[in-house]
Amino acid sequence: MNVRITDKFWLPRIEQTVRQGIAYQWKALNDEIIGAEPSHAVENFRIAAGESDGKFHGMVFQDSDVAKWIEAASFGLREFPDAGLESAIDSVIALIGRAQQPDGYLNTYYTVAAPDGRWTDFAFGHELYCAGHLIEAAVAYYEATGKASLLDIMSKYADHIDRAMGPNSERTNLYCGHEEIELALVKLYRVTNEERFLALSRHFVEERGKQPSFLREDPGFGNGHKDRWFDLDYHQAHAPVREQEKAEGHAVRAVYLYSAMADLALLTDDATLTKALQKLWRHVTTKRMYITGGIGSQGHAERFTVDYDLPNDTAYTETCASIGLMMWAFRMLRLEQDSRYADVMERVLYNGAISGISLDGTRYFYVNPLEVHPDVAKYRYDMQHVKTERVPWFGCACCPPNIARLLASLQDYVFNQTESEIAMHLYAANEAKFLVKGRTATLRTETDYPWNGLIHVRIGLEQATEHTLSFRIPSWCREPRISVNGEDVRLDQVAERGYARLSRMWADGDVVILHWPMTVERMEADPRVHENAGRVALQFGPMIYCLEEADNGGHLTDIRLNPDANLTAEFRADVLGGAVVISGDAERADLTEWQDELYVPVRRKTVRTRVQAVPYAFWNNRAPGEMLVWIRES
Repeated sequence: MNVRITDKFWLPRIEQTVRQGIAYQWKALNDEIIGAEPSHAVENFRIAAGESDGKFHGMVFQDSDVAKWIEAASFGLREFPDAGLESAIDSVIALIGRAQQPDGYLNTYYTVAAPDGRWTDFAFGHELYCAGHLIEAAVAYYEATGKASLLDIMSKYADHIDRAMGPNSERTNLYCGHEEIELALVKLYRVTNEERFLALSRHFVEERGKQPSFLREDPGFGNGHKDRWFDLDYHQAHAPVREQEKAEGHAVRAVYLYSAMADLALLTDDATLTKALQKLWRHVTTKRMYITGGIGSQGHAERFTVDYDLPNDTAYTETCASIGLMMWAFRMLRLEQDSRYADVMERVLYNGAISGISLDGTRYFYVNPLEVHPDVAKYRYDMQHVKTERVPWFGCACCPPNIARLLASLQDYVFNQTESEIAMHLYAANEAKFLVKGRTATLRTETDYPWNGLIHVRIGLEQATEHTLSFRIPSWCREPRISVNGEDVRLDQVAERGYARLSRMWADGDVVILHWPMTVERMEADPRVHENAGRVALQFGPMIYCLEEADNGGHLTDIRLNPDANLTAEFRADVLGGAVVISGDAERADLTEWQDELYVPVRRKTVRTRVQAVPYAFWNNRAPGEMLVWIRES
């Protein structure tokens, strides 16, 4: 399967990421961005290699920023070959190799800053976490270029880890407090066919949650906090993975674990893992997920809290957590083709993930709240994590390279293929080639999605072939229609688990037209999400909308929509680089009635106002100010 995105919405973002964003991030990793927090990540490797004097700087997991950058850059090389970029990757890989210790160990923090602390802090040491990201980078670079330089380095490190704590070691009860290596080892197995790497991944997953947990004796356990939020459930270590029915703890750690579990369930045909994942999926998406696809509502411990606790202005919803949810969703689609996974994947992609990066690709959000009052955020302790403007870099910079690797690999999320079926999950203009029954099949998709739900798919075949093409029917679409060569398809006869499964003898030149009509829809939350009582959110196609001060003035929480107000959607080329905006009449308090009194008997005097909503993913790309997703109804 080879997919090339040609989409007017996505291609400019992908190309910008690869041609400008990755170069920008490389400068940031080398401390060359003026006004950005210093990274020192590349310099740490030079110090570890003995090629530079100085002290380790940054987070204990600073190595992972370089790893994710290599992975993103490797994905970029697949579609946009660049000799200069490839040379830069080769150079940093060689540096990583020189920083590797003779026994295979590779971690700049513990080599430079804490050489006596190796394998002593599993709760927060992040050694295996960094190893996982470096392994992912190695696999991506090998698949993009055929070069095994980093793959060899990381295979040596994986062997070291296997000897130190694998299933045949003397310390078999260990695993990382921050999951990541589990899914990375599966990738390493897939390209090397070394069964020991798959066994090591499964070992780490199987050990997690066994009681009594070794983590309680770990010197890093609790991260210095003596409160419930950093207990075993923070690490998803409170119970064996098959017994976990609720998503608990640090959100990124959780979805990385679930992604690895899905990979293992697929490769080992483990129905018990699949069943556990299905329960966890239902719990996350029906009780602990924002309408934007964000997860992890609390900044303290970056974690899940309790069911329906989804505050808007203090929402944490880390960008990395959204990306992790998308990774998990795609893996669930491999286990079972059900549109509930692809619907969430789409929700995350068009809302909670790309909100983390500015339209010019050089500024980032770590957290993604659904309501912002800039002046208030400055003074409230529980909102210190909420940045009301994107910034050029972070001291904890896990999110920027994570966004880059997602965008640079987006084509990998569009389709799945089995022996007899090609399934399309995401809708973007693209050209895709598949091998079907030994013959090449080409699908050319043309669309203006997400601004328009009309999609043309043209089939190219060397020879007529019988197989199945499946297309996801978006859950937001109320009147879906499909035709093949001009003849309407009865969806009630072909729909299965949210997909239109078209099985027939396909011929060269066949055309499938998907029509997913988009209308402005008011969304309401479960009544148990008490912050959203009496409020609605606006959705158009896959995109969630918000009000910004730039369009509507301040005091956005005072704006009220009439339940029968006419809301219209219109594409505006002059707004945010071109976007569909939603406009309509609303009302707000008549402020002339409020002078020097803070509280008065109820007046309910209002004035009519015109409101304009823009895609949530694009907020804060103009003037700074207030923002609001959930709007009061009058």
